[in-house]
Amino acid sequence: MATTRTAAAHWEGPLFGGQGTVSLESSKLGTFEVTWPSRAESPDGRTSPEELIAAAHSTCFSMALSNGLAQAGSPPSRLDTRADVTFQPGEGITGIHLTVEGSVPGMSAEQFAEAARNAKEGCPVSQALKGVKITLDASLA
Repeated sequence: MATTRTAAAHWEGPLFGGQGTVSLESSKLGTFEVTWPSRAESPDGRTSPEELIAAAHSTCFSMALSNGLAQAGSPPSRLDTRADVTFQPGEGITGIHLTVEGSVPGMSAEQFAEAARNAKEGCPVSQALKGVKITLDASLA
């Protein structure tokens, strides 16, 4: 069964001096302010498209890794994933780096790294972002 999730953006003014909001419409969890400086300089309490991509990617990757580990007979006790999305004005998104630390009883570091590589390749958000270089560091706690 397919699902659709929705976010909506509102923008006023020119790119460099304007401002806007992004609302999480499906979940109704909130509306967040966005500006060019929050994207290209300092967040100052506002979000950016790249931060939202990082949130989506870290979550999707964690879910994919958890599922892969469980299917292999080694469900994780814990996974902590960070996604760093790099934006270069004038170029766009230039890379994404995933860092995951897991607690997986009975699994070697090599097995965990392999499972993490498989999750990176297979997670739907990674698939959607294939045009961007995605790197990975995986370690056991």
